[in-house]
Amino acid sequence: MNDGALPDGIRYDEYTGSRGGTMTNVNLSDGEWKIMNVLWEKEGGATIMELTAQLQGKTGWDKHIIITMLNRMTKKGAVSYRIMGRAKQFFPAVSRNEVSIRETRGFLDKVYRGSIGMMVNAMVEDKALTREEIEELYKVLEQAEKENAKEKGRLS
Repeated sequence: MNDGALPDGIRYDEYTGSRGGTMTNVNLSDGEWKIMNVLWEKEGGATIMELTAQLQGKTGWDKHIIITMLNRMTKKGAVSYRIMGRAKQFFPAVSRNEVSIRETRGFLDKVYRGSIGMMVNAMVEDKALTREEIEELYKVLEQAEKENAKEKGRLS
């Protein structure tokens, strides 16, 4: 699976759907996240019927709700589509990583005034971190420290 927006070898200009540029000013609703997660997992994209089959049991959505959401997401630039015979094949127009970073930054700015330290401190005070999560945080911080040291070495 690639984490990119479109399947390997496919160009955005081959799509009827809007690319919409970057998603810096677009927010995904909780429902749109559910659709995006399915599309990111499906290598070759998904039709409305495939999305309905995958999401109906979890959400209760019928195809009309999914069509409405896909139309909105296409206008936002979150998804693109290509017409394949009589069906539209939908693909994410942005990578999971791109959207996750943007959403995380927005959450941090809104809730913790942009401070990762304040967020981690809140988790510690709430005793919400498991031993495994603390170890994972140490590894992430060590990696960040190594990357910062490399960057400083290049700038010197």
